[in-house]
Amino acid sequence: MHDPGGYPQAIVGRAEPIGVRRIESASPGVDYLWRVRWDIAEPYEQAVVPQPRVHLAAEDGRLLVHGVTRRPFSRRLVGRGHVLGASFLPGGFHGRLRGPVGGLSDVVRPAGEVLGVDDRPYAARILTPDATDEAMVDVLTGYLAEVGYEADPRAEEVGSLVTEAERDRTLVRADALAARGGVSLRTLQREFATYVGIGPKWVLQRFRLLDAAAAARSGEAVDWAALAVALGFTDQAHLVRRFTEVVGTPPATYAREVGDPAG
Repeated sequence: MHDPGGYPQAIVGRAEPIGVRRIESASPGVDYLWRVRWDIAEPYEQAVVPQPRVHLAAEDGRLLVHGVTRRPFSRRLVGRGHVLGASFLPGGFHGRLRGPVGGLSDVVRPAGEVLGVDDRPYAARILTPDATDEAMVDVLTGYLAEVGYEADPRAEEVGSLVTEAERDRTLVRADALAARGGVSLRTLQREFATYVGIGPKWVLQRFRLLDAAAAARSGEAVDWAALAVALGFTDQAHLVRRFTEVVGTPPATYAREVGDPAG
C-alpha cells in the first residue's frame, strides 16, 4: 500500500474509519512517514492516485519497496490493521538504492532484495497488532539507518525540479522544465529516469491533474474548458479523459461527489 501520496490530496474517497497520520522524519532522503490504521467491518476499496515518489511500507509481513506507479491503484481493507511507510523525496531514494530508480517503476519488491538488509524482522515488529506509532517509527528509522544513505547533490537538484513542477501550475511542458533546470530535454529525461524513476512529461501531467482535482474540490464554479488549456491539455475532452483514467470519474462528477458529504 502506498501512502495517500501528496497527503492528503491524492487519496480518493477516504472512509471515516480509516485514520491517516503524517509523521515527520529526520532520515536522509525521506520527506515524511505515514501511518494508516483501519477498523472496518465490511470490505472497503481505498483508491489512491500515485505521485512521483518511491515508498517503503510495512505490510503483509514485509517491508515493501513501491516504485513510482504510473496507474492509480486500490487496496482492499477489512477488519482491523495498520500500515507504516516512508514517503521519499523525489530523488531521495537514489541515495538508498545507489543506482537508477527507474528500474523500480511499476514494481513492488521486498526491501531486503532491493536494499540488501533483511526486512523481515523489522516488518514483524512494526506489524505487531498493539504497536504504537512511536515504536513503529523507531523500528522503521532503524532499518533506514542500517541501509545507509549516500548523498548525491544532483539527485537533490533534480528533486527540486520536481518540487517546482508541483508548485508552479504554469509549468506544463517538459522542455520548459528542462530550461528551468538549465539542461537539455534529453538530459532531463535521463536524469528523471535515474533519480526520480519516471519521466518529466508524466510528472507534469500528474501534478496538473491534481491541480484539476483541487479545483473540483474548491466548491467554486469551474470553467473546465479554460482550465484544461491553462493546465496544458489539448482541450476539455483531453482533460476529462485523462482525469477519468486517473481518478476514476470525470472532473464535473468528482466535483459533485466531493461537494456532497452524503455521497
